[in-house]
Amino acid sequence: MGSSVMGGSGGAGSGIRFDGVSVAYGKNVVLDALDLTVEPGEVMALLGPSGSGKTTALRAVAGFVQPVAGRVFIGERDVTGLPPYKRGIGMVVQQYALFPHLRVEDNVAFGMKAQKVAKSEIPGRVAEALEMTGMAAYAKRFPRELSGGQQQRVAIARALAIRPGVLLLDEPLSALDAQLRSGMLAELARLHRELPDVSILYVTHDQVEALTLADRIAVMDKARLQDCGTPQELYRRPRTEFTASFVGNANLLPVQVGSGVVLFGGAELKVSTEEVASGATATLCVRPHLVGLGDGPNALTGTVAEVQWRGSTHRLYVEVDGQRVKADLRELRDPPGLGDEVTLHFAPEDAVLLSAGVGKHG
Repeated sequence: MGSSVMGGSGGAGSGIRFDGVSVAYGKNVVLDALDLTVEPGEVMALLGPSGSGKTTALRAVAGFVQPVAGRVFIGERDVTGLPPYKRGIGMVVQQYALFPHLRVEDNVAFGMKAQKVAKSEIPGRVAEALEMTGMAAYAKRFPRELSGGQQQRVAIARALAIRPGVLLLDEPLSALDAQLRSGMLAELARLHRELPDVSILYVTHDQVEALTLADRIAVMDKARLQDCGTPQELYRRPRTEFTASFVGNANLLPVQVGSGVVLFGGAELKVSTEEVASGATATLCVRPHLVGLGDGPNALTGTVAEVQWRGSTHRLYVEVDGQRVKADLRELRDPPGLGDEVTLHFAPEDAVLLSAGVGKHG
């Protein structure tokens, strides 16, 4: 079912390449020399805080902003100077942008009419796109008769109906409540499996969306690409403090690196030091769910500053040598109280040392 919807565009229009792309408004640089390749069929998430440059990068692909330097390629085509309607892209934004006076089927057909698709082809492609997004039964309704999640499905159907080689998603779930967002994440994952040739560029500030959907994540901050890798790489072996703190949750502790040893306050820790020079100041990264309670390797003793019950887990905040260490533990029957002294521990292989000033990744 999926492949037939996309049959028209295929490989030539698929894949995105940013070649030194910069965007500026006057002297304000909002995207700085971006080099990034999205492979054909890949889902690339652009993840970062507001103002990091991620939406600007997406708009440069769409043709809504013009770079002051660099080139944008879709497939083998240099599209830098092309207007949006000639780029063969589908785009979904957070406000859905449906036409309120048009029925669902006419909203989905709109892009094809703009692209001068043969009239005889349009009804079949509308039906296919609505079928893919689970909205076939709603073809005759108006947008006002749909829920937010249903409107978003129609927006996705409209983007798919033009058979794009590239699909751009700009915070597409941010206007939905948590339950709807979870359902739509599953739908987008299913769609991607059914459309193996379509490259997807997905802008989000939500790390769960990025970790769930993306083949790779490009981490953006201050108009620059900071890091890029698979979700597992960025989560388990982040290269920068920014990545460690933005992809998942992290304890980031200042440490001193000696000859084969790592010192945190008065504690001597066993952690691999092969990538950090002896005598350097570094940051130790360990994920809260990998921190255990009680004696074990790399023991840290401190005072409980806060206890949060989160349903299936307790989060402890423990003051150790002036730093607050987080531990996410399976729900405790008898959690420690504020001011109690506790010992935390973590396995050597679960910690990563980050050099001070680890370089930008591009």
